[in-house]
Amino acid sequence: MIIGFDAKRIVRNGTGLGNYGRTLVADLHQEAADIPLLLFAPNKGRDELRNQLHEDLTLQYIYPSQWWWRHCPNLWRQHGMVSELRRHGVTIYHGLTGELPVGLHKAGIHSVVTIHDLIFLRHPEYYHRIDVEIYRRKFIHAVKQADRIIAISERTRQDICELGNISANRIDVVYQSCARLFHNPGEETARREQPQLNPGRLSATSPDSQAAVNPHRAVFPPGSPSLPYPFVLSVGSIEPRKNLLLTVKALRQLPDDVHLVAVGRATDYARQVADYARSHQLSHRLHLLHDIDDQQLVSLYQQASVFAYPSRYEGFGIPIIEAIHSGLPVVAATGSCLEEAGGPDCLYVGPDDDDGMAAALAQLLKEGKNSQRTARAAQYIQRFNNADVARQVLTIYHELN
Repeated sequence: MIIGFDAKRIVRNGTGLGNYGRTLVADLHQEAADIPLLLFAPNKGRDELRNQLHEDLTLQYIYPSQWWWRHCPNLWRQHGMVSELRRHGVTIYHGLTGELPVGLHKAGIHSVVTIHDLIFLRHPEYYHRIDVEIYRRKFIHAVKQADRIIAISERTRQDICELGNISANRIDVVYQSCARLFHNPGEETARREQPQLNPGRLSATSPDSQAAVNPHRAVFPPGSPSLPYPFVLSVGSIEPRKNLLLTVKALRQLPDDVHLVAVGRATDYARQVADYARSHQLSHRLHLLHDIDDQQLVSLYQQASVFAYPSRYEGFGIPIIEAIHSGLPVVAATGSCLEEAGGPDCLYVGPDDDDGMAAALAQLLKEGKNSQRTARAAQYIQRFNNADVARQVLTIYHELN
């Protein structure tokens, strides 16, 4: 058995789909080191991401062998990759990000595809019209061609059945696990990697306040003041669907010493959030950070008091798992799968209920991080254990082989 993977986002995406691929492949390699895992990428991508998976005799990256495919990476992924799969003896190909190349069945290669979410169909208002059509076509091709479909949550499985007209018996729910570095890294790691906040660069109240949302690398210079404490942490692209504004509105009802630190890609929506904070005298309590590396993110999780994830719709919600592993109480939004990710001991509010968000945050701040609630949540997320997830996926491979 030789497994091939779509590694485009493994080598290029620092969050989301990239994290899913890197974490799953690393866990598969740890659980079954004798099975060859070949990562097919159109190019080498970003060194810091590619090198998170260390190549050895049974884990290797494969790139286009012909020069013309190297200049047409998207065409290679759709139409040129299959010849590379055959050349390397791949018996099962796993599309990690909802896509499959054309011609797998004809080449005699079994296929698995992971579908993360169908937000582009459930909420097309968050996407450009042409992108919706592209994603829809890729989704329909993938689920029709795949021998097995993996959904990362029950919510996603229901969406696949409803929006793709696919029988539920073709779909396996295999939850995500988060990267192992978030698994209780300990006080020493948090202290060593503690990021420092430079208000002159990153605070929404600074004279150069646009630096909070412009695409500049975050700087943690020696001697700058520590992050404000206590603070609520939010992680995820700062875009309308992620709904950061709900948490900012909730700040109005919390004590003035409670701050909000939001980590995510800078966007126009981030500017809107910062403008709202200024107009409501909340700028000194809102801190927007981006280009944060993994070790800095681990430290932010360790230093935070509460985690807020008010996203309007998700396929799973891996930041919730990272937060709980880091010992944080969590409040999230209802309406998609976040209750599935966080379990019954997190708090949930409507995505437009800023009063409810404020009340939930106040309750969790009062209870503190070492409550029975956080202990029960930590027990709940053991179902997303890295080794268990890898073994479930390996079972699917063995059934196909």
